Amino acid sequence: MRKIIVFTNLTLDGVMQAPGQHDEDLRGGFQHGGWAAPYAAMSHVAGENLANAGPLLFGRRTYEDFYAYWPNQSDNPYTEVLNNAQKYVASTTLKEPLPWSNSTLLKGNVPEAVAGLKAQPGKDFLVMGSGILVQTLMKHGLVDLYILLIHPLVLGSGRRLFTDDSAFATLQLIDTQTTDNGVVIVTYQPAKEEI
Repeated sequence: MRKIIVFTNLTLDGVMQAPGQHDEDLRGGFQHGGWAAPYAAMSHVAGENLANAGPLLFGRRTYEDFYAYWPNQSDNPYTEVLNNAQKYVASTTLKEPLPWSNSTLLKGNVPEAVAGLKAQPGKDFLVMGSGILVQTLMKHGLVDLYILLIHPLVLGSGRRLFTDDSAFATLQLIDTQTTDNGVVIVTYQPAKEEI
């Protein structure tokens, strides 16, 4: 069975909102956009994961943000990888055909659709950002691996990966890397036994 791998930037207080650009996501009056950019921790880790990844799973907002940026980057090796990757998008407002090449809208119940995709043969799925989608997948026990890039920042506000109504989970640490600028990259998988 294929795995669902969540790959995301977080602050110490769990904020995942708008790591890349100042005006990326202003919901809720968020004013700290672009907080991950000075750390540049994502580039080598993202490169490793994108090179080995299969299809991408996106929520609508992250899909639109990626589509607005990546197809226009001609001097970046990630552009070709992202353009060529199969992309599945969870959205209640988008309609097909989706504008980015190799993009498919998930139809019907998203957890059921994702479970169906996991059961098919092929490479593992990578989810970048897409907080609401990740929270939905967590509630249905569909996440197999978390790769979290934890930045040495406390923002005090913003959308978080693990919210007050997140599903209970115990995780097992399977890898840790530390960067020179203080970003800790941790990899967790759901624990076999609940505590």
